[in-house]
Amino acid sequence: MINQLSVFTENTKGAMLKVSKIISDAGIDIYNVVTNDSAEFGIVRMLITDPEKGYELLTSSGYMCKLDKVIGVEIPDEVGSLTKLLGALDDSNININYIYVSFSRDFVSPLAVLKVSGYQEVESSLRSKGYKTV
Repeated sequence: MINQLSVFTENTKGAMLKVSKIISDAGIDIYNVVTNDSAEFGIVRMLITDPEKGYELLTSSGYMCKLDKVIGVEIPDEVGSLTKLLGALDDSNININYIYVSFSRDFVSPLAVLKVSGYQEVESSLRSKGYKTV
């Protein structure tokens, strides 16, 4: 499992810059970032080198943050690999709260990031189907 930092922020010009600057000024590397927005606010989800420190820095700067456990699943860099992963999850009757795909520097391959319930069971199920989780 991976600790993901989620940040609730206003949907205004420069908001992401402010979040990124707080993180980078502390020497923390951002591996990936995905944003979801609404008219006035958004959620920034990040995988960073030190999520606990990022959490502390951002909350002390007035941001509402949350650390979430997510699962990283390596998938091949080929057409249909995400569909196969989703099929494996569906076959195991696993509900996905959300998913995004990033790129893993460590494994030099796409990495599907999953928010699910019952992490240990999901990881076990995926490993039994030949997937590598991080």
